[in-house]
Amino acid sequence: MSTSAIIMLVVSITLVWGGLAAAMLHLHRHPETPDTE
Repeated sequence: MSTSAIIMLVVSITLVWGGLAAAMLHLHRHPETPDTE
C-alpha cells in the first residue's frame, strides 16, 4: 500500500470510530426518554 492510501485509511477509521464515540457520549449525557402512552 502506498503512503497516501495508509493515511486515508487512518483518517477514515478515525472518523468512523470518533463519530461512534461522540454518539455514545452524547447519548450518555442526554439519554432518550421512553414514550409512555
